[in-house]
Amino acid sequence: MQFQDIELTIKTFHKHSLTKEAALWLLKVYELEHPNFAGFEFREAAKPDFILMTAEGEIGGKQIIRIPENTFEFPLVLMLNLLAHEMMHVKQKAPEVAMQDKNEREWQAYYEMLFHKEFPLIPKASVHHQKFFAEKAMIYYNRSEKEANPLRLKYENQKIEIEELIKSLG
Repeated sequence: MQFQDIELTIKTFHKHSLTKEAALWLLKVYELEHPNFAGFEFREAAKPDFILMTAEGEIGGKQIIRIPENTFEFPLVLMLNLLAHEMMHVKQKAPEVAMQDKNEREWQAYYEMLFHKEFPLIPKASVHHQKFFAEKAMIYYNRSEKEANPLRLKYENQKIEIEELIKSLG
């Protein structure tokens, strides 16, 4: 399906206040589904400078994703990247993975927003947002250096990829 058709479909869902249904449809279209996902719930409305989505649930248990009811008032490519980020958390918190380290979970999720290795159908975000995601990834990477499990032991090659991306974005 062409991106323009997907965007038109999402606008139609949005016009009819079918935000959760639109998000579920996107999970199918972009192959983001996971058995550990328990559904969407709403949170406070997003603003242009602050859009928050969260995956919530105990590690090892089912996860819900909280999304703003006005999610689809914002650029679809950005929303897809945010959904992919949260679906990474759904996978990370599944019983078979049960990743405990928040720095590692965030590092992996921001890395995914940049390189789309888990979810290859997700389109690249704007240069502005790629820079933002890269900066956030590095915050979690560097934060881990002060803890018992520094991410550099596991993710040195990915760190280099992000540093090279930052340089290429200018």
